[in-house]
Amino acid sequence: MKAAVDELKKRGLTLCVCESCTGGLIGAEICSVPGASEVFAGGLITYTERTKVLLAGVDPETIRRYGVVSERTASEMAEGARRACGADLGLSVTGYAGPTGDEVGKVCFGISSGERTETVTKRFPGGRDEVRRSAAEFALKQLTVFLTKNY
Repeated sequence: MKAAVDELKKRGLTLCVCESCTGGLIGAEICSVPGASEVFAGGLITYTERTKVLLAGVDPETIRRYGVVSERTASEMAEGARRACGADLGLSVTGYAGPTGDEVGKVCFGISSGERTETVTKRFPGGRDEVRRSAAEFALKQLTVFLTKNY
């Protein structure tokens, strides 16, 4: 988490997050770093399809066509977060944390700069808490990689 905040500071960029299955863990991790207010614009917790549409601007057709846990939805969530907060970057996560279902552990991530949006899907082992924690940690690592690669 500190690495991501440091990289944002170094580049003078701001971030807004849009979280579903992590339910605010990413924002909490960022806020635990002293000085995060310099780069963290805020976050949206869009736990339902409805809030993904209303708050992050995800197209309902995207959810219908690709599903709520898809790279396409994650992409629109990241773009929506960036716009909603007026931030330079948007970071999103949507997934199945469990405890039941065939797809537990599947999580999709998105990072948007406006000019470029990258997505990735990852599967995490473990129960609900492990999936949520692993997803938050992975999202921040992906943000650091994105910044290093693109800025």
